[in-house]
Amino acid sequence: MSAFPGEARATFAANYPEVPHKLAHKLADHPLLELEALARLAEALPETSIEYNRGDVPIGIAEKPGSTGMAIGETIRTISQSGSWAVLKNIEQHADYAALLASLLAELRPAIEARTGAMLKTQGYVFISSPQAVTPYHFDPEHNILLQLRGHKAMTQFPAGDARYAANEVHETYHTGGARELAWRDEMAAGGSEWPLAPGEALFVPVMAPHFVRNGPEASVSLSITWRSEWSFAEADARAFNAVLRRIGIQPGSTGRWPSRNLVKAFGWRVLRKLRGGV
Repeated sequence: MSAFPGEARATFAANYPEVPHKLAHKLADHPLLELEALARLAEALPETSIEYNRGDVPIGIAEKPGSTGMAIGETIRTISQSGSWAVLKNIEQHADYAALLASLLAELRPAIEARTGAMLKTQGYVFISSPQAVTPYHFDPEHNILLQLRGHKAMTQFPAGDARYAANEVHETYHTGGARELAWRDEMAAGGSEWPLAPGEALFVPVMAPHFVRNGPEASVSLSITWRSEWSFAEADARAFNAVLRRIGIQPGSTGRWPSRNLVKAFGWRVLRKLRGGV
């Protein structure tokens, strides 16, 4: 049975890759995504694939929040009371979750590849959050669909590529090894669009669209399915090349949102990276 109904797949095809939109899904009761199954997955994943901390944080933070002192398994099993936020990264490291991720993306592959070419670097993330927890203001380099499985949350999303919400210099720093957290100013709130999510609903997030998330009054579980494209890599590499230009005193023009506008700079960065011995 398809996880995304036909109407959802049609909506996705009409809006991908630049327009945020909601989709219906049928994954809310999947046994691999129950709390106990996720606690066992977290305990089996390498430490580098687990991040968890206090959930009572502001929208904008300058560094990672502090720990609650609890182990990851206990954090997840008691998420309704632990006051925490946790993410399990690269769940495709486990065969069962790899199969789940592959099946979900296969349903959308025709629409994706028609617009942005081959799906590259497919990855899955699970977010487990306590009531009222906040995921601070940040951006991500992937094409992303966030599927709400348990509880309610609201994502406030801002236009991708708009320097009012994430300055060009911040993008450049991120793509040369910096953090993804963004500085927050209360006056920016008017430019965001709030997207409430309930179990059975999903939200598409364009590449590098700044956003923050607030949980509702219950514990929340969400699955994020992500992929990269040559477009997303070209933008990332062009941003990194701009950082090099800025360091040598050249004021670079901003990157574009489509590959043809970024290919020259992207190629320049790839040559530099190879000369430096990078991968």
